[in-house]
Amino acid sequence: MTTQEETMTIRAMCDAFGVTARALRFYESKELLGPIRIGQKRLYTKRDRARLKLILRGKRFGFSLEEIRQLLDLYDPADQQNTQMREALRLGRVHLAEMTEQRDALTQAINDLQQQLDWGEEQIAELGKTEAA
Repeated sequence: MTTQEETMTIRAMCDAFGVTARALRFYESKELLGPIRIGQKRLYTKRDRARLKLILRGKRFGFSLEEIRQLLDLYDPADQQNTQMREALRLGRVHLAEMTEQRDALTQAINDLQQQLDWGEEQIAELGKTEAA
C-alpha cells in the first residue's frame, strides 16, 4: 500500500465520515487528531481515521471531548488496550445511566403532556355540549 493510499485528504475524510472540514480542524486544534501537514495540506492517517471514528461514537454517546481525549490518551498496544477498554466501559456505564434517566424523565413529561392535552380536549368538548344545549 502506498503512502497516498494510506492517507486521506481533508475532503476525503469529510466525505467518508460525514463531517465538515471545520469539525476536523477543530478536533485537530484540540489535539484529538494529528494529520500530517505539508504546507496547507492535511493528510489523515489510518490512526487519525480510527481516532475520528471513536470521537464521533463518543460524541453520539454523550461523552465530552475531554473524556474522549482521556480515552484516546489511554491507548496502549502494550497492554492490548486493556486500560483503555476498562475506562471506556466505566464511562459508558455512567453515560448509559444518565441517558436512561433522561429518557425516563422525557417519557414521564410526554405522558403528562398527553394527559393535559386529553383533559383540554375533554373540556372543550364539554363546553361545546353546554353551548349547544
